[in-house]
Amino acid sequence: MGELDGKVAVITGAGSGMARAAATVFVREGARVLAADVSGQQEATAAALGAACVAHSVDITDEASVVAMFAAAVDAFGRVDAVLNVAGVAGAEPLADITMAEYERVLAVNLTGVMLGTKHGVRTMLPTGGGVIINWSSIGGVNGSRLPTSVYSATKAGVISFTKAAAVEYGQQGIRANAICPGFIETEMSGGPGAAERFPALVKGSCLRRGGRPEEVAELASFLASDRAGFITGAVIPIDGGSTCLLPS
Repeated sequence: MGELDGKVAVITGAGSGMARAAATVFVREGARVLAADVSGQQEATAAALGAACVAHSVDITDEASVVAMFAAAVDAFGRVDAVLNVAGVAGAEPLADITMAEYERVLAVNLTGVMLGTKHGVRTMLPTGGGVIINWSSIGGVNGSRLPTSVYSATKAGVISFTKAAAVEYGQQGIRANAICPGFIETEMSGGPGAAERFPALVKGSCLRRGGRPEEVAELASFLASDRAGFITGAVIPIDGGSTCLLPS
């Protein structure tokens, strides 16, 4: 018996990183998963996980594409119980040098994409009694950074406020919404396994003095999607090795 037996999850960004790890953990725990991505790599994720996982191509910045994603999940599995809005992009331009094109690119994926995934996740789950929204923010949305990530951080702060609002609006209709705030996680975007050794400054502020693993974030998401987390909503949960509780040294 897995903690997600019988549940159906839609996971964006599932071709790589934390989203791919989440798809793996969710299937292990008994869920069926629609693995969605724009890259094409979601096909490999689904192939590795077998019949419990179906690949789907989505552009999360396009509303029609997001609507089609949820329709595909319902067609494949009959319902949706959890939505993981994981897909995102990095942004590291000094504030004085940010172009409107870069601003709009990061905003479209990191905030508009989460909004659309939440909006249509809610619409899909309400007729079947509710479900769970798990939105990926970042510790960059909680605290500032010495890195030039102003627009990225703004989008991730927006995800936090947006998620809290969703929790308030739909709690009485059976929908829980929580935000995960990863710190430095060793994904493809951050340089992959061993990145902590190559970039020690990235983990210097961690109590554990290491980078996180994608599967560690996936385990948190699995718990939040499960019935064991039934009284958790509107939460903003850092998963960062303790970085947000340390003053810079």
